[in-house]
Amino acid sequence: MTNLLLGLIYLAFISLGLPDALLGPAWPSIYPAFGVPVSWMGAVSMIIALGTVVSSLQSDRLTRALGPGRVTAISVGMTAAALLGFSLSGSFWQLCLWAVPYGLGAGSVDAALNNYVALHYESRHMSWLHCMWGIGAAAGPSLIGLALTRGQSWQGGYRIVSVLQIALTAVLLLSLPLWKRSGQPGAEADAGALPLRQVVRIPGAWQIMTCFFCYSAVEQTAGLWASSYLTLGRGCPAGTAAWFASLFYLCSTAGRAVCGFLTFRLSDARMIRLGQGVVAIGVVALALPGPAWLALGGFALVGLGCAPIYPSIIHATPAHFGPARSQAMIGVQMASAYVGTCLMPPLFGLLASRLSVGLLPLYLLVLLALMIATHESLLRSARQPAG
Repeated sequence: MTNLLLGLIYLAFISLGLPDALLGPAWPSIYPAFGVPVSWMGAVSMIIALGTVVSSLQSDRLTRALGPGRVTAISVGMTAAALLGFSLSGSFWQLCLWAVPYGLGAGSVDAALNNYVALHYESRHMSWLHCMWGIGAAAGPSLIGLALTRGQSWQGGYRIVSVLQIALTAVLLLSLPLWKRSGQPGAEADAGALPLRQVVRIPGAWQIMTCFFCYSAVEQTAGLWASSYLTLGRGCPAGTAAWFASLFYLCSTAGRAVCGFLTFRLSDARMIRLGQGVVAIGVVALALPGPAWLALGGFALVGLGCAPIYPSIIHATPAHFGPARSQAMIGVQMASAYVGTCLMPPLFGLLASRLSVGLLPLYLLVLLALMIATHESLLRSARQPAG
């Protein structure tokens, strides 16, 4: 039963990744159809992100009240409804309306499943879990592209993903007894939910929140600005730059598959340090003057280095803060990650427009240095062995 439930959790994480990358590839077809400026995609994505932050912060309360199985089923159902709503929308304000459950459905399930795996499974499963998310995130744009190339509208792509989510919701509802048989967390299930003001006062909370903020900022800024940096800063052809921007995410996904095997020998702390070291090498390669392949390889290394950091930080949370507080801590970690994702790439865009896109390596290096400093501070404050 345990292996069956784990397979279902993997499937749920593929499903979690599917909607995350739909808006970008669909937007070139959406905005002219609704007669809005191309920049208005930011409004939709911000509504989704805000909903995700809110639901992440409420994940502790919801998971204690309903259990991780019900939270997962309800959240996937909300996402399915939102995707169906997107596919039926006839105006921009309707997209904004459906963006609310779109975001709310993502945050709670993300935190609930991450905490469940951190409590009940080995570190390798956390790495492979996030590899599954990458598969889903890569498949989403492909489904949009499939719908468009077959003569359907962008709504057809959203409808396909919605049907997949509806089917998964049905499977999750049927599987609820598996969660009970596999056991719920012990003492943490009996305690009350921790208020946010109490969570942020836990020793090490600000360190882990800042670390997660910086990690997400590095990953998203590098991924979103890779093509622009390569084209404008290093003179790469646009086609080559776009391909290597895609390679950034492929390296991260493949790296998580490999990292699952490395966790047999390396602790979470060492996996995080290994990832940070590879990211640092990649950033240095981006900054060095020289042939374009140096910068191309730099982005591949940054993506590869990002692979072990996120899942290893999550998996170490119960060890750092205790099982009774891990759900609350993972909730604020998720919220911090989404805030970093929302704020830091646009901030670099402002710097690039005012100064130069060539500042990207320095920008990433500052964020990486802060990530390393806060993680090392966390290890000291939590009195965990360095590995």
